[in-house]
Amino acid sequence: MAPLMFSFRFMLFLSPVLFLMFSTQSQAPRCYNDKGNYNTNSTYQTNLNTLLSSLSSPSNNGNGYGFYNSSYGENPDQVYAIGLCRGDVTGNPCRYCLSNATQLLTQSCPNQKQAFVVFDHCTLRYASRSIYGAMETFPPLRWYNVQNVSYDVDGFFQELNTLLEDLRDQAAGNGSLRKFAAGTATAPNFQTIYGLAQCTPDLTEQDCRDCLGSSLADIPECCQGKVGARISKPSCDLRYEIYLYVDPTTVPPLPSLCRHCLVLLHRHCLVLLRRQPV
Repeated sequence: MAPLMFSFRFMLFLSPVLFLMFSTQSQAPRCYNDKGNYNTNSTYQTNLNTLLSSLSSPSNNGNGYGFYNSSYGENPDQVYAIGLCRGDVTGNPCRYCLSNATQLLTQSCPNQKQAFVVFDHCTLRYASRSIYGAMETFPPLRWYNVQNVSYDVDGFFQELNTLLEDLRDQAAGNGSLRKFAAGTATAPNFQTIYGLAQCTPDLTEQDCRDCLGSSLADIPECCQGKVGARISKPSCDLRYEIYLYVDPTTVPPLPSLCRHCLVLLHRHCLVLLRRQPV
């Protein structure tokens, strides 16, 4: 599939700078038209509204790490929902994001029994079936920064791939409360790359690794050559940028500059050796 850039109903693309500000926006919600519909003023709608309002309630702290899983009602009108805040977002900012997501979903998907939306600080989905513990990678929602890598593209993506693979493994191994990891790498031109990997903590370690691995595999297809991208799926989130977009305290210190000097020196020496006449 050719590189794809979604048209957003809730975002204005006035310039590349505004695209870098997509963190305050959301992508158009995914309303599942093939998963069943409900009628206005039905029992299902009442259960859905009750459940979604409880997720962002000040009295609801989820699991204490930004994960909210709940259900309401009885079959055949039982509703299930999962909300997940980014690993560095908790408390009121988390609940505020979930509240906005709730309003957007109910307005944009007024009769669908299943829906999914992504904001910068949180994701929210609901369904008429249990979704806890189930790895789901569809639909994949993709963004990319319109700016292209301008220096040593291969070197940039080698460093990026190593970073994201490390973050995938860290997030997957972080236990049942929070599967989140953030970190940095240094590109060949000394530019900092900021990466993030997160799964819903109800996944097993292997399912989390598989979900994030599928997003890693999507990068060459959707976002190759771009300085930033985000791939969000119902069960996991993968992102990289060349600017800091998470709480700095969640990002480990940059690797030693000397190490990267040696890496660059090694690369340039190899280039010079290859150019020597035989």
